[in-house]
Amino acid sequence: MAVAQTKLDLTETRISALAMPQSKGWAQTARAEALARLRAMGLPARRDEYWRYTDPSSLTQAAAPRAALHVDDEAPIFGEIDRLRIVFVDGVFDPAQSDDLALTHVTIERLSDVMAKDLHWAREHYGVLEAAGQSPVARPLAALNTAFASDGVVIRATGIVEKPISLVYLHNDSASDAMVHHVVRVESGASLTLLENGPAAARFNNVTEISLADDGDFHHIRTQGRDHERRAATHIFARLGARSQYKSFTLTGNGVLTRNEHVITLSGDDASAHVAGAALGDGAQGAFHHDDTVFITHDAERCESRQVFKKVLRNGAVGVFQGKILVKPGAQKTDGYQISQSLLLDEDSVFLAKPELEIYADDVSCSHGSTTGAIDETALFYLRARGVPRDVATDLLVLAFIDEAIAEIADERLSADIRNRLELWLGRRRQG
Repeated sequence: MAVAQTKLDLTETRISALAMPQSKGWAQTARAEALARLRAMGLPARRDEYWRYTDPSSLTQAAAPRAALHVDDEAPIFGEIDRLRIVFVDGVFDPAQSDDLALTHVTIERLSDVMAKDLHWAREHYGVLEAAGQSPVARPLAALNTAFASDGVVIRATGIVEKPISLVYLHNDSASDAMVHHVVRVESGASLTLLENGPAAARFNNVTEISLADDGDFHHIRTQGRDHERRAATHIFARLGARSQYKSFTLTGNGVLTRNEHVITLSGDDASAHVAGAALGDGAQGAFHHDDTVFITHDAERCESRQVFKKVLRNGAVGVFQGKILVKPGAQKTDGYQISQSLLLDEDSVFLAKPELEIYADDVSCSHGSTTGAIDETALFYLRARGVPRDVATDLLVLAFIDEAIAEIADERLSADIRNRLELWLGRRRQG
């Protein structure tokens, strides 16, 4: 009872510090229902099962911890890719820095504009996937976002979109506390690539709801900004129709605390979902805690899911992976694969893993594995014996270790950009 009251008090303190954006009709109802969900479950605490490895206090306190701005003189990632840029500065859409939102086979609207309309297709999706994703595991930070997010984009792809849509998150205020909510709908036979990059804010709460119709195709590549002191909690909720394909990859380099959650339901036969991530954590410049929490539900026949997560940790960095595959009754011919691996470059770093399978069908192929190890000394010796300096050789082995996750990116231009960025980051670290 004491714990419940503590969570209730924390939740009310957080809510009292926020102002709910003006909405009407369906949007106002969606926000009110999200607020009711939040109050019923309370904000997360360390005693919650899915938060026992990650302290959520800096994500739930009323005021955002300050985060010093990081000076980045590198060329912007994806800068050589022809894309449509949509820029947010500390969580607020910036039309001056964004491209024209007009593009063939896709409509893009600002969330605040959509929420003011009496009728809109987004009413069938905003808060709906987030609400469904609250069971069997509560995700209160996502409900908080649905209730209070004031900005974001609403995207509807009706055909093959010719170039990626790129969401760029800039961080200009060391005390910014941003909540952004996106809704994506990919219609039957349509295809869309969504890119995300940048630190976003001192504290960032981001929710993306993605609905794929039958035969829809969605690709997502995200890099999370290099600000050392930033904190972020992100949620992606996706629902897949028959024969649809979903692919998502995230690269994380810095940050005091990052928690990325994926909640995916394969609800149509022959659907496919691939989720991958790579994190490079170095505690030398401050705390680094990175948490990937994934929940994939198979609720149709002959569906495939694949989870590939790699973490490289040094100088006391902490990595967490919590991944679950749930196969519901009747989801026969399921093919589920999950692997989480960490490379610890010293004895001070920690990797915590909780892989899970829950299967209620009898004709399935599901596997999971998790490994933690040090650098391969034999491979390191081989490279050094051929004149490669130890730090360069270590970086080559790190790149090889991470590459299985990067290989999940279907677009070779984008995967090459990710690999080049990793090489730059590792080279910068060698130079101090």
